Amino acid sequence: MAEKKEEKKRGIWSRRDFFTRLGWSGFGIFTGFSLLAFLRSAFPRVLFQPPATFKAGLPSDYAIGEVSEKYKQDFRVWIVREEQGIYAVFAKCTHLGCTPRWLAAENKFKCPCHGSGFFKTGTNFEGPAPRPLDRFKISVADDGQLVVDKSKVFKMNPGVEPDEQFPESILKA
Repeated sequence: MAEKKEEKKRGIWSRRDFFTRLGWSGFGIFTGFSLLAFLRSAFPRVLFQPPATFKAGLPSDYAIGEVSEKYKQDFRVWIVREEQGIYAVFAKCTHLGCTPRWLAAENKFKCPCHGSGFFKTGTNFEGPAPRPLDRFKISVADDGQLVVDKSKVFKMNPGVEPDEQFPESILKA
């Protein structure tokens, strides 16, 4: 009797073909992602920041006793005018970097994160903030407008009047 060999019906690929194709597919995916990572490194992510100096209008635009929030959103700066002069206060709490709010009714800056309070001059008087708010250099340009230079930061020390520490931080009236 002749034995008939039963041939098993095979799938599309043999086991060896399947693993070969799987290996080459993995290699292709790995190579593709590596190439993508290389191309992304050729175009670094750049953060565009506002310019370090900006014009803040004429001194006459600010009333005595006023805290202007006009530049808070774009430059994170308050322009304050008092009888002593005009100064630019950095709108960043010295505790953890939150943005304080100007409370005109209470005549103070108040940090919403941990409750630090600052006088109009930036001097801290309540809460965990370790020192007063920073100030920026302020001057007058040739055209008479105020120029705030954010590259020149004055880190105020507690217990000393800000105007005495850094005379460049205030534009005398």
